[in-house]
Amino acid sequence: MLSDVTLDLPVRPVLPALIAALDAAGAGVLVAPPGTGKTTLAPLAVADRVTGRVVIAQPRRVAARAAARRMAELLGERVGDRVGYAVRGERRIGPNTRVEVVTTGLLVRRLHHDPELPGTDAVLLDECHERHLDADLALAFTVEARATLRPDLLLLAMSATPDTDRFAALLGGPTPAPVVRAESALHPVQRIWAPPARRIAPPGAGPVDRGLLDHVAATVRRALRERDGDVLVFLPGAGEIAAVASRLADLRDSVELLPLHGRQRGAEQDAALRPRPLRIADATGGTAAAGRRRVVLATALAETSLTVPGVRVVVDAGLSRVPRTDLARGLGALVTVPVSRAAATQRAGRAGREAPGYVYRCWSAATHERLPARPEPEIATADLTGFALELAAWGQPDGVGLALPDPPPAAAMARPRGVIRPAGAPRRPGDVPAPSWKPAELWLSAPRGVPAPVGLLTTWPPGCWSGWRTPNGWPACGGRAVRRT
Repeated sequence: MLSDVTLDLPVRPVLPALIAALDAAGAGVLVAPPGTGKTTLAPLAVADRVTGRVVIAQPRRVAARAAARRMAELLGERVGDRVGYAVRGERRIGPNTRVEVVTTGLLVRRLHHDPELPGTDAVLLDECHERHLDADLALAFTVEARATLRPDLLLLAMSATPDTDRFAALLGGPTPAPVVRAESALHPVQRIWAPPARRIAPPGAGPVDRGLLDHVAATVRRALRERDGDVLVFLPGAGEIAAVASRLADLRDSVELLPLHGRQRGAEQDAALRPRPLRIADATGGTAAAGRRRVVLATALAETSLTVPGVRVVVDAGLSRVPRTDLARGLGALVTVPVSRAAATQRAGRAGREAPGYVYRCWSAATHERLPARPEPEIATADLTGFALELAAWGQPDGVGLALPDPPPAAAMARPRGVIRPAGAPRRPGDVPAPSWKPAELWLSAPRGVPAPVGLLTTWPPGCWSGWRTPNGWPACGGRAVRRT
């Protein structure tokens, strides 16, 4: 498949070494900065090595669709031929599909359903450095499935950051898995510090300071005046995107405003990823240069895995929205926090994917030095109820012995242990039946202030409906996973 692609990207020279490492060890780590082509070329190279299907897991649906479209485009095919994708509510694969792009959550569900992954010869975990809960679970479950059931399964973790020793150790077992590195293809990006003139209230659980949103909109106008090309604006959430878009509404005659966030439908997300036409039809029947520039207002989902075509300028509000849990109340929430230095670097790199670019950072150089070096993994901060249910369904309620990059905090796991209450299973409180057992009855205890049911359950073996019930008596649906919805 790779021989059908003529595009030369920086990752291509290291692909023979990568395949040799996988042949020797069965697992490996590929380190390649954004823009090197790891997401599009590495799966094609691995597909040439195996006879079965290559599954590549992406942390987000929009990234999964975009990666599949890009690979199919490079092969000169339609999505669904040799390259396809499957995300929640949408699947485009065919009988000839060799490379399938899925979300990490979907991979976790497949592993629950059948950990042998029949028909799959290689699993690639992309952007594993982002450390979402589903990504940690996908890594841990795939490593165990490979060790116990599928020693022939090739496993590759791909990361945009050089901190890979932990992943190499997890994948390799007694001997760390080999690490292959590719050089960066990024063009230079000039930093422009653009802090607000007045003091801005610190972020938290409440709304973002309106003064900062005013300043971001003013910085976008400044960037449009001073620089050429399209502009990518990073904001913490959909509400802030709508607020800044309303502040820029008077520019719609000359600028196309495009939101990009997780609440959108797939077609709306894809609109922001389509390249702007260089030429358009004019009134005389000829063509003229396309007039309107684009301003893409995005959340953190545009940090990695995606290339927004035409972007030469990034405006970064310096905020991110992350899950946090209140252990005292047993409730989780999304809070706004300052971006980390590593994430700020990833965001700035979006301006240098295709040509030299600029990044306007809405904070000072002094503030930048005080930012955290990297974002905290979700396992350290998020509500772990769903995570604990996944571990229990896998047969490891505490996660002990699994290849998790970090162990779950004991305090955060205490409440989920009390939530899971099996009835009729001869095990200690907090456990659920092993995968080979016939389903026992499982109830969920709702935390204070949250109406039951907390979630719907699925069972093993698939289609076994009797026995597993939600607190109000609804039957569970088929499949091995136990998930909170």
